[in-house]
Amino acid sequence: MMDESLRQGWTRRSFLKSAAAMAVAQRAWGASANNSDLLAYVGTYTSAVDGPANGEGIYLFEMDADTGKLTRRGLVAKARNPSWIAIHPSGKYLYAVNEVSNLQGSSGAVSAFAIDEATSPLSLLNTVSSEGAAPAHLSIDVTGKFVFVANYGGGSIAVLPILADGKLGTAVDIHRDTGSLGGKHATNAPAGSFAVSGHDAPHAHMIAADAWNKFVVATDLGQDRVYVDRFDAATGKLTPSSFVALPSGDGPRHFAFHPNGHWLYTIQEEASTIGFFGYDGATGTLDARQTISSLPAGFAGTSFASEIVVSPDGRFLYAANRLHDTIAVVAIGSDGMLRYMGETPTLGDYPRHCRIDPTGNFLFVCNQHSDSITSFRIDRESGLLAFTGEYTAVGSPAILTFLPI
Repeated sequence: MMDESLRQGWTRRSFLKSAAAMAVAQRAWGASANNSDLLAYVGTYTSAVDGPANGEGIYLFEMDADTGKLTRRGLVAKARNPSWIAIHPSGKYLYAVNEVSNLQGSSGAVSAFAIDEATSPLSLLNTVSSEGAAPAHLSIDVTGKFVFVANYGGGSIAVLPILADGKLGTAVDIHRDTGSLGGKHATNAPAGSFAVSGHDAPHAHMIAADAWNKFVVATDLGQDRVYVDRFDAATGKLTPSSFVALPSGDGPRHFAFHPNGHWLYTIQEEASTIGFFGYDGATGTLDARQTISSLPAGFAGTSFASEIVVSPDGRFLYAANRLHDTIAVVAIGSDGMLRYMGETPTLGDYPRHCRIDPTGNFLFVCNQHSDSITSFRIDRESGLLAFTGEYTAVGSPAILTFLPI
């Protein structure tokens, strides 16, 4: 009988890579940081997008690894709508989208910053076109040579080269999604839902490489599709490979890979559902296995799911629900299947983003409309969340990310 891992495209080499990555993640999950020098950058909204805009750019915070408390160091970069940021694997550079439609003609932009090694403020290196309106997400490939950007308003994805000095070059590849729009109403929306945004045109929402840097996954909310493109790590070129279609109107927004690299979980914004897919790293194909709600049983009304994260040990998944203003807590079985465990109020308004810190002890939630970040201690055995009592004031927070340790 053929081994199950081989039937799903797990070559011996890919299995060893996946196992090594899992081991590193589990060691980080079990680590206990005894200092208070974990640094976090927070991107904010400076002009109105999906709500008020009370931020001024990118802020730097120091995190106490014992309590989860964030202490503000200050505004370290003024920028227009840096609503998504990512730090280079070297820790030397930070890249931020500028989620606007008119920074570079009719396009948004991506800005590159140098991180001061001694004090960690940011210095602007350059800004280039994102090759589409309203860029909503970016990520960096495994080698640290390219930035991938998803343009929500432009319905396009682009690949930007990272130059030797950390600056960004002009796009080496651009793909625009066309046609095949989903319905106005989500197929799997809760009863009485009026979540109808996003299906007027293609809307690329997230893009990231897989663990092997051979394929790039991207969601298009307006098309209700998850695309997989083959990635040439030498040139930055993308070649369309495959896609999976989700139920009409459900609106795939973000996704998270399991630490083993072979399971992928998506969050659907308008349906408030979580999808589980098997992922074949050899062929770059996805197969749908399960869909559950990110909301409690019996929920009726409107909610917009936003973010999804998987714990470093791969045992739990967390999903943010806007309007319902909760974090869903979901157990991941040994076969990757999901079991809804409950939800925790974010104690803020409109949770746009959530992230687990490098120690694995805390989950932070960016509450965009209430100008606050709330923190929760993670019970590593049960996966459940407990509020730390800490509110951090920051205007219109959109994303929080940590400097690598």
